[in-house]
Amino acid sequence: MVDHARAKKLGDRIREIVAARLQKGLRDPRLGFVTITDVQMTGDLQHATVFYTVYGTDEERADSSAALTAATGLLRSEVGRNITARLTPTLEFQLDAVPENAAAIDDLLREARERDAETERQAASAAYAGDADPYVKPREFEDDDEDDTDDDADEAPASR
Repeated sequence: MVDHARAKKLGDRIREIVAARLQKGLRDPRLGFVTITDVQMTGDLQHATVFYTVYGTDEERADSSAALTAATGLLRSEVGRNITARLTPTLEFQLDAVPENAAAIDDLLREARERDAETERQAASAAYAGDADPYVKPREFEDDDEDDTDDDADEAPASR
């Protein structure tokens, strides 16, 4: 049976432990400015996927990924010493795509604002295709009622 609350708490604790250890520093010069964003646990608490972001270029991201992969054993030992679980979960480091997704969303929002502004510019100079008020209005008739009543009296009612 999976206890999601326990998995969430353990994931948060692992995130804190790994972040604190990275803040203390590793002896790997390849490690750049790494931020641990999230940790997701499997239901049996045996495996943890650690999501991280790296500030810098693609080369610095690749170097930091290699450094984290090399330090996985050290970080797992640190996690094992600081959690109260029976088994220490395996750690897998995965680059988080949040910054790239945020940049893509920003680009889409900017494009939507530009299209909205263009639509507003077009609407400001737009004119109606037909009449300004396309709704039918009641017609105003002249007083020709006298002629109409004579015509109605001459006609015989229709039989059914």
